[in-house]
Amino acid sequence: MKRNIQLALSIFCFLLITHLLSAQKSGFYLIDSDFKTPVQNAIVQLNGGNTFRVSDQNGFVNLNNTNEPVLHLTISSIGYETQDLAFNNEIINNSTSVISMVQKIVQLEEVTLNGSSGNSIFKTISDLDINLRPIINSQEVLRMVPGLFIGQHAGGGKAEQIFLRGFDLDHGTDINISVDGMPVNMVSHAHGQGYADLHFVIPELIEKVNFNKGPYFAEKGNFTTAGYVEFKTKDFLDNSFAKLEAGQFGTFRGVAGINLINPNAERRDQSLYIAGEGSFTKGFFDSPQNFSRYNGTMKYRGNINSNNIFKATMTVFSSKWNASGQIPDRAIETGEVGFFGSIDDTEGGSTSRYNASAEWLSYLSNGASLSNQLFYSKYKFELYSNFTFFKEDPINGDQIKQKENRDIFGYNGTYVQEYKIGNLNTETRAGIQIRYDEVKDMELTRTINRTEVSERIMLGHVNELNAGAYYTQKLSLSSKLDLTAGLRYDFFTNRYDDFLTSEMLSSKSGILSPKLNFNYIVNDKVQFYLYNGKGFHSNDTRVAVQQSGKKVLPPAYGSDLGGIFKLGNRVFLQTAVWYLWLDQEFVYVGDEGVVEAGGQSQRYGLDISTRIEIIKNLYADLDITLANPRALNVPQEESFLPLAPRFSSVGGLTYRKQSGFNGSIRYRYMADRPANEDNSVIAEGYFVTDLLLNYSQRRWELGLSVQNVFNTKWKETQFDTESKLFNENAPVSEIHFTPGSPFFARLHVAVFF
Repeated sequence: MKRNIQLALSIFCFLLITHLLSAQKSGFYLIDSDFKTPVQNAIVQLNGGNTFRVSDQNGFVNLNNTNEPVLHLTISSIGYETQDLAFNNEIINNSTSVISMVQKIVQLEEVTLNGSSGNSIFKTISDLDINLRPIINSQEVLRMVPGLFIGQHAGGGKAEQIFLRGFDLDHGTDINISVDGMPVNMVSHAHGQGYADLHFVIPELIEKVNFNKGPYFAEKGNFTTAGYVEFKTKDFLDNSFAKLEAGQFGTFRGVAGINLINPNAERRDQSLYIAGEGSFTKGFFDSPQNFSRYNGTMKYRGNINSNNIFKATMTVFSSKWNASGQIPDRAIETGEVGFFGSIDDTEGGSTSRYNASAEWLSYLSNGASLSNQLFYSKYKFELYSNFTFFKEDPINGDQIKQKENRDIFGYNGTYVQEYKIGNLNTETRAGIQIRYDEVKDMELTRTINRTEVSERIMLGHVNELNAGAYYTQKLSLSSKLDLTAGLRYDFFTNRYDDFLTSEMLSSKSGILSPKLNFNYIVNDKVQFYLYNGKGFHSNDTRVAVQQSGKKVLPPAYGSDLGGIFKLGNRVFLQTAVWYLWLDQEFVYVGDEGVVEAGGQSQRYGLDISTRIEIIKNLYADLDITLANPRALNVPQEESFLPLAPRFSSVGGLTYRKQSGFNGSIRYRYMADRPANEDNSVIAEGYFVTDLLLNYSQRRWELGLSVQNVFNTKWKETQFDTESKLFNENAPVSEIHFTPGSPFFARLHVAVFF
């Protein structure tokens, strides 16, 4: 462990020195005309041809290695006015020219498809979109990924259950989630593999959310089978702000962000801000949840010189809650409890996370960029649950405690270079990723009223190292066709010190993951893509050390064939047919301390997404996901995958203006799905509608958000569980559920200064 950290530090320090030797670049800066902040990822077309450049994190457009004088520029970025400029190449060679970009509400007729930005309207979510939808916490931003659903079943503090592409992902088993390069998923977690708790992110600080589906991207490693989601928080606050919210069920929330460096510079090349959030709610359950959460963030971003950027981030988070737990259908039918009642109201928990990250980004004299990031997380978790009530202990009940104390050390290094091979444009991307988890006192015990331990089931230390390296080569075979080939290798070492048996078990394993993707642009209104790749998700360390000679890194193979179409001037349509096959795996059941064989499975389906500008400022969106998830090598009638979604849809209407009234009304629909392997038990579907209305001015905003406008009675999470109530003679297997939110209104007022 110490050698790995020393090696990463040595590499980092060496690169800090070499980065400073970068040479002068030719080009110009793009900045926001109002806030003087860099406009990143803008598309710049040179001389009206097929040569494009993309603005970097400084808003800088690098014109090194252009083969002809630059006389004309077309600059476009979603959310800004497009500019056509005649320009003198001699002027921009001094790298000090600044072009201001004027913000505007997106008009779809101005958006075209090209090799650099064709998918961005579906894969990048702006902070304006986030502001127009009812969001209680950053976890709910995940719902903006087309086809992704979440469900909460522990009083708001526990990470939500996630569903995507025919997967019940539990809390993150097959989706890679990160924030500013730091992993969110927890390997070998006390509650479940891949546990992804996003509550440490303040929603108002989210700048964008990049996402994609499938195991096709070499820079994404562990857990990237169904897809990935990466959050990027703001480097700059446009304004300092303060916001207060109040709503039903004793709900209160306050959040503020303060610029600590003068934001009125002609071109902002550095920023330091702090932000804090506090929230509390009793909740809508009969038994008060008393959920509280506190977040703090400090972030610095500054230009060391024109070629080097340094970022540093620190965050703190703590939360605690009570939970009503899951309710069996029979308890409702007999009137033992109400729909929002509880069988065991002593459930609940607490968690905390402290993050620190430092990143150095350099633009080198050969036109390449080099990024190095070191990060550290301190994480604590304690959860009390009771899923079976009195099945195991008919006197005291079946409450369990899951607890851990974790340190995460990590390094990310990325090298990107664009150049030519003959007359062909190409891009090399390579990287190294190291993550080490040290988990102390990982515990699974039976408890009584959270205080008395009745039985120890599992107790020990976990040490897990994941070192990954990847390489991709993108080659533009023509102005219309791109090919990207990638290769990734991941190596794991796992060790478990079992305190109950006094054993120390360890294992080593590795997996090679090739990728091959094609993008074909027919014209500025039609684009096709074919993605292929192999991915994986790791198994819990307590499984890996026991499965000697077996696949502890089960592979997943997938393909996507899709297209993006602009129909007329105001309609975008994206469709994809996809297939995913998963090999045999062994699953550690965190609630029981046992290992189960998962078996092979396959999933295939169809995704449809559309965005429509009905009239100026009024937009409609619709996402439909169809999936057929099945287990393999079992009888057909027993091949259903429990809780895996088969049909889902989200959509809505959004009215957007830069000032005045803004709002949205949105729905989400999850169809009925099998709750067990033979489809004899059904998890009921639901249709829920949310509403948001804001009145915004430059210096203040007033808003109303309503979840479940029509007060639908619905079951947010459901499980086919065998349980025994206190007065029952034998266990019963049936649906156990956590109710979804009833009509829930909140008001907020915000000021900007």
